[in-house]
Amino acid sequence: MKILRLLIGLTFILCCSKGFSQFRKYSNEFLNIGAGARALGMGASQIVSVNDGTAGYWNPAGLVFVKDHPNLALMHAEYFGGIGKYDFGGLALPTKNDNKVLGISFLRFAVDDIPNTLFLVNPDGSIDYNNISTFSSADYAVLLSYAQILKRNNKELLSFGGNIKIIRRQVGSFANAWGFGLDFGLMYHKEKWKFAAVLRDATTTFNAWSFTFTEREKEVLYLTKNDIPVKSTELTAPRLILGVGKDFKLNEKLNLYAEANLHLTFDGKRNTVISSNVVNIDPNIGLEAQYNKVVFLRAGISNFQQALSDGDTTNQKKVWIFQPSLGAGVKFSNVGIDYAFTNLANQSNPLYTHVISLKVDLVNDKKK
Repeated sequence: MKILRLLIGLTFILCCSKGFSQFRKYSNEFLNIGAGARALGMGASQIVSVNDGTAGYWNPAGLVFVKDHPNLALMHAEYFGGIGKYDFGGLALPTKNDNKVLGISFLRFAVDDIPNTLFLVNPDGSIDYNNISTFSSADYAVLLSYAQILKRNNKELLSFGGNIKIIRRQVGSFANAWGFGLDFGLMYHKEKWKFAAVLRDATTTFNAWSFTFTEREKEVLYLTKNDIPVKSTELTAPRLILGVGKDFKLNEKLNLYAEANLHLTFDGKRNTVISSNVVNIDPNIGLEAQYNKVVFLRAGISNFQQALSDGDTTNQKKVWIFQPSLGAGVKFSNVGIDYAFTNLANQSNPLYTHVISLKVDLVNDKKK
């Protein structure tokens, strides 16, 4: 664990020394982790069917399914053996007008106790581990959401939603950033079929970074031939997500739901199923079996990539890998508990993650 923290610390310090304005493929990646164990258990296939407090994250148009009383969604997960901690909270607030819903979501991803090795080497060349201090790197985001029903009758429903994103990122005392962006979503349900589209970072999300170093820190950076940044702007290009889902009613109590999403990015070639300099397409698929709206079993696959084969000593042969996930859930009255089991990269990766989330309908007992 100490070695991993040390490597992460070196990475953050070097990153702080090389800032400049540009589009970055993996900017604000903490916003792509997910929200809710239901979604993560289904391979993050969620933009079509989300209908609770996590909708502000996945597709704000899904907030319209929260009716009569607020819905609160909470999630906690840990990554890299507990080094990285991720928390999500979402609240959906229906208005007196049944066609409109407000929402607010909060996300935090942090790595604490990162070693600061800037002063590890003394001026005389000796190494002094007592000079190592620690700092934290934390990313925050607040999503302010609005959703409205555009069309509704007995057979179909069309809704629209949008987010205002406020981002705050901090790397110890070295660097901090403020960022802003917009998301938009559409959802269309007709009988057993469901369709959706989400445009994330619609107007390009930006993070304005500023850097602060002491004179001693600047001296070390200069002597080690690192740039000393003053400020920079990090840009996140728009991403379009398309989804389709369908319900399969097997009997009066048993129902099966299937959903597929396609992530389209336009910021240069990526390692995805369809990859080009113009557009990249990354699919994910999820299934959910439901019994009497009380017990749920889920599975999904996502994150398809080409990687070098472990058994190829020439490092030439490539194979397709993917990220599998499993999940389960149970609902009692106005409380739902969900669990997801996944890993961080692919089906052979030993870094597994357990995710637990809670959903609560905030029912007023007097009204009930």
